Amino acid sequence: MRVVFAGTPAPAVPALQALLDSDRHEVAAVITRPDAPAGRGRKLVRSPVGALADEHGIEVLTPARAAAPDFLQRLEELAPDCCPVVAYGALLREKALAIPKFGWVNLHFSLLPAWRGAAPVQAAIKHGDEFTGASTFRLVPELDAGPVYGVVTEQLRATDTAGELLDRLAVSGAGLLAATLDGIEDGTLRAEEQPNDGVSYAPKVTVEDAKVDFAAPAAAVDRLIRSVTPHPGAWALLRDERFKLGPVSIVDDVEDGPAPGEIRVERRRVLVGTGTSAVALGEVQAAGKKRMAATDWARGTRIEQGERLN
Repeated sequence: MRVVFAGTPAPAVPALQALLDSDRHEVAAVITRPDAPAGRGRKLVRSPVGALADEHGIEVLTPARAAAPDFLQRLEELAPDCCPVVAYGALLREKALAIPKFGWVNLHFSLLPAWRGAAPVQAAIKHGDEFTGASTFRLVPELDAGPVYGVVTEQLRATDTAGELLDRLAVSGAGLLAATLDGIEDGTLRAEEQPNDGVSYAPKVTVEDAKVDFAAPAAAVDRLIRSVTPHPGAWALLRDERFKLGPVSIVDDVEDGPAPGEIRVERRRVLVGTGTSAVALGEVQAAGKKRMAATDWARGTRIEQGERLN
């Protein structure tokens, strides 16, 4: 099958690599977001997907708008049978959707119809889902609402961060996407409409969403922090200054625990009270400094008895 692959960030790379390794599919071109400034020098940097395409000598299209006439014309000239999509990051209009014979097949990191939207992995962790997975479906104008070709499931681990879970789903999802294209080409796979029940949405996570509320139960604090690790990163305020927090551990061995947000420095750990039991801080990163163990941070900050976060 002749395909044009659309994707941008690192989690899309395994899927593109799987198609490049397949002897059944020809990657005629790659669509990715335009080069973006990065690093201290703010130099323009190719997306991870675009960089992999460059390594293989594949044409890279970087339209500023997916509805741009010159982009649509080039896509028609490429004449793809199908356009697989993984985290491309731009809205595709009906004119683009109509070009490939078999449409656009999206790899989405949730078990649809659960967690449609930009941040399904973060939502699954934050809300305490026991299972999640990845789905392949045909793109339609409505957000993540197209008929589903196939799924893979993944059990969430108690310590999963969004980054760790996404890494696993990127690999298992790559296999699912390749198998989906195989089935479409063979005519052995049909998409099934999504049920109306169980629809939920996972909007993009903002920096403000990543602020930790220590009045919440310990389990909710733990899940929130893991769901925004590594990006955008959980944070709290101490003495009106923001600092980032890595994953925490729930502590059940403290009889007279600290109040919500109260910091208690012990010899080998730093505790913070929540709405239920305390949590032990892991790594902490103050503004302008490197990440460090919470005990080192507390010694350097000289936490006073009874001080509270936020």
